[in-house]
Amino acid sequence: VTVVSCLLFGGVSGSAIADTAAIGSLVIPSMIQRGYSRGFAAALLSVAGTLALLMPLSIPFLVYAFVSGVSMRTLSMAGLVPALISAIALCAVCMWHGKKTGCDTGEERASLKQIGVAAIGAGPALLMPVFIIGGIWSGYFTPTESAAVAVVYGLGISMFLYKDLRWGQIPNLLLKAFITSATVMLVIGATGALAWLITVEQVAQQMATWVGSVADQQWIFLIMLNIALLLLGIFIEPLPALLMAAPLFLPIAMAFKIDLVHMGVIMTANLAIALYTPPVGGTLFVAAKLAKAGLGEISKHLWPLMAATFMVVLLITYIPSLSLWLPRFLASLG
Repeated sequence: VTVVSCLLFGGVSGSAIADTAAIGSLVIPSMIQRGYSRGFAAALLSVAGTLALLMPLSIPFLVYAFVSGVSMRTLSMAGLVPALISAIALCAVCMWHGKKTGCDTGEERASLKQIGVAAIGAGPALLMPVFIIGGIWSGYFTPTESAAVAVVYGLGISMFLYKDLRWGQIPNLLLKAFITSATVMLVIGATGALAWLITVEQVAQQMATWVGSVADQQWIFLIMLNIALLLLGIFIEPLPALLMAAPLFLPIAMAFKIDLVHMGVIMTANLAIALYTPPVGGTLFVAAKLAKAGLGEISKHLWPLMAATFMVVLLITYIPSLSLWLPRFLASLG
């Protein structure tokens, strides 16, 4: 449920940290109640929250599209299949962990009728990603404008359809959002200082030069690119990392005849992993705060989840059709 929730909300928010903060406050108490440790709950949330970066409204996709000149609409569709594969991989790890530890077992399961009733009730909310993605793809509004559309849509169904949100609750919701945002901004501020240092020392340029000098074949360049992006992303947020790295690596990618849309998905997927890698993982710190768990406790549960995402990144890297099939298919429909 946590993974699917992060996937769907990521199609609306486009931000890994926003995804982690919004979903975490809802699912972490339930996970703990069902027997999951605080460490595993935070680890899963910190990883699943990054699925937002591969969904159509991804903010890093917007930045990459601006830098590379590729179509944002095409790039948005290119991330969907990798995001679904990543979600399936995380669900597999959750099932393995549940069987290993005995969590979430022995409780009464919902019947098909109950699931159907719940699905119908949640229908208007679940339609939001479909509505947003459809609006972008059809050209009714831009990805930037879709954020405002999502806010209006969410407020509308919450206040007038479900009637579980009142005007008097909004100030308290804003206060909670400010507190969470303040925690996030402290992390971003620290990474900003590191980004300044890395820029001054021209670390990104040196890494690009090193990769270009070592790689003489496409497959070697791709593995070196993955390593370089993971190292860079550990210390810098995805957006400044993309702004620094994309202009340096794109000419090399073009020389190896790598599709720039595929390149965008590779870069974003690697930088997503860095978001939950210590010591400066944005989603990691947000999840730790929400779960009230220490980084040491979380880290021991991260490894199986990270192994799954590493495997997915390798699949994305060396099987371009995983990223390019859907946009090409939609383009063929006219």
